[in-house]
Parts: sequence; C-alpha cells; structure tokens
Amino acid sequence: MPVILAVFRIILQLLIIESGRPRPDRTKAIQVTVVVVNWNRRELLRACLRSLAVQEAISFEVVVVDNGSTDGSQDEVLEFAATSGVATELIRNVTNLGFCAANNQGIAVARGEFVALLNNDAEACPMWLASMVNAITHHSEVGMVASKILVWEDPTRIDKVGHLIWPDGQNRGRGTGQSDRGQFDVEEEVLWPDGCAALYRKSMLDVIGGFDEDLFAYGDDAELGLRARIAGWKCLYAPEAVVRHHRGATLGVRSSRRLHLIERNRVLLAVAHFPPGLLLQNPFWFALRLAAGVIAAVRGRGEAGKFHGFGEKVRLGLALISGLVAGVGAIPLTLEKRRAFDPKRRLSNREVRELLFRYRIGLRELSEGAA
Repeated sequence: MPVILAVFRIILQLLIIESGRPRPDRTKAIQVTVVVVNWNRRELLRACLRSLAVQEAISFEVVVVDNGSTDGSQDEVLEFAATSGVATELIRNVTNLGFCAANNQGIAVARGEFVALLNNDAEACPMWLASMVNAITHHSEVGMVASKILVWEDPTRIDKVGHLIWPDGQNRGRGTGQSDRGQFDVEEEVLWPDGCAALYRKSMLDVIGGFDEDLFAYGDDAELGLRARIAGWKCLYAPEAVVRHHRGATLGVRSSRRLHLIERNRVLLAVAHFPPGLLLQNPFWFALRLAAGVIAAVRGRGEAGKFHGFGEKVRLGLALISGLVAGVGAIPLTLEKRRAFDPKRRLSNREVRELLFRYRIGLRELSEGAA
C-alpha cells in the first residue's frame, strides 16, 4: 500500500509540473502566408524551404503549390512539413498551370494578413519576412514590399531591388547586374516588387484580384504591381529583406518560350494599364528599344549578346516576333479586362504616365544590362 501511494504521489507531481509548462499558442494569428510555386526543382525547393524554416521574429505558414512535378518534389514538401515545425500545406496540381494560376491557388487558401511570394529557386535570409512586415505595417498606404534580391552564385551582385519600366511596357529589375556597394541600402518607394520575393497585403489582393492567369508567367508581377499602383497603393523597398536567387532557373535565360512570354506580356501590360496617349506611342518606344537591342547584340552586350552566332540571333528574333503577334492577338480580351477594372482606378491617366516616367529605365541600361 505505501508503495502504491508513493507511485500515485509521483504521478500527481508530474502532472502538476506538466500542466505548468508553457504550451505552444495554437490560436496565435498567422501574420504571413508564404506561397512557393514549384515544378520539377526538388533540390532547389529543398534549399528554399530550409531557408524558410529559420525565419525569425514572425508567425507564418507555408503553402507550396506543385505544378505536377515528377521528380519527388512533393515528397520533399511532405518531409519538410513533418520535420520543420512550420505549418505547411501542399497543393498538388496534375499539370503545370503556370506561375500565375499556381500563385492564385496559394493566395486563395492564405490565412495570413500578408502574402509573401518566394521563388523555388531563391533562398531567404532569416529576417526576410520580418523585415518586409515591419516595413509595411508602418505605412497604411503601402500594399507591396520589394526585397533586395542578390545573385545566388555571387551575392555581391544585385539581381533586382524593385522594378523599372520602359515606355513600351518592357520592365527590368532596378539595379540588375550592379555590385552591391550599399547604394540600395535605404528604405524607399519603388515602382513594384519582383515576384521572386515579395510581400502583398491580403486585403489589397482581395479587392484588386491576384495574378492575371492568361499571362502564365513572366511580366505577371509587373501587371499585378501596376494594377495595384493604379488602384492607389504604393510599394516600399525593404533593404534588410535579403534573398539570394538562381537566375533563369525556371525556363533558362536563353529559352525561346521565356522570350516569347516576355514580349507577349509586355504588350498586354501596356494595353491593360497604359494611358491612351502613351499606348498610341507604343510603336515609337518599341522601335527605340529594338534598335538599341540590335546595337547591343552586335557588340555582344546585354541579353541579346548571350545569343551567339547567326542562328541563335535568328531564334531570338523569331521568339520576339511570335510574342508580339500573340500579344496583338490577345488585345480584345485585354481591353475587356481593362474596362472591368475601371471602377477600381484611383490614379488619373496623367498620374499613371507620371508614375511610369518617374521610374523609367534608361535605354542603355535596358539594352546593355543583364536581364
């Protein structure tokens, strides 16, 4: 009997100790939902998810949208969910729906006040999420935050720190290819964030909508960003929100499909959101960009300079022509979308033009810089 009483006392003491221990707060609100879109990039995805596992000073969840991978990527996500301690959801698509549709799937199930996008070929620093949230919460008019994106292979070189635009609709990362000398270490307003690593207010997306799924990929962040600006929202650049990015890992820098989509989507961006006067001038600005690109190609500079030999340059030209033709063919549908968005516009045509020219990229930087 004394032995039984002693055992009972020990069990009771253990229960009392256990009840006094702090327990995880399962009701704590999730501040950020991080959406990662993946397609057959298991090794890159693993590194991406590991960088999210060490995020500091922020409550968040991860939603991975897999576009029908066949390389074991989905198993990678399940293992991360089981071992990382991070709330993780996997959305399995049977086929590749593209960057836009997949991100919209993630946004639709997001529980966070903010939605962060992170490419599967990018790795975030531990304070990436917290830095972006800190920037946006102090400014009610800010709906988007841009990261400092560095080149993965050479983190002393800048990939993008926000975006700039040419008046024909072609957009390019701000600071692309420059050495990181601290010239972009100040929090400041930028045009819009690069979709590789960005933060958006969920409430903003609920009003203006997510990505235009007809774009599929490339230029989609520009369309969403400009749409948000026209709806009256601003974008901040957070220099402490650092990400390292494997450039061109999705389709490859010299992919004809990539070039086709970029050219098509810049036409659709202009048709959807440019003021009528600037839209009428589009052929002029396009001709200037094309001429500068040809000169850069002859000199072996810029993106065109990466296409060596006559055959490669012909392939480049054909990709641009096919993209242009596809863009022109999609103009009627895009005009319908423009009319549907009109009630949400807050900037006048004059203000939109001023915004675009305030963040206009120089022609030389556009044609000779890295893409």
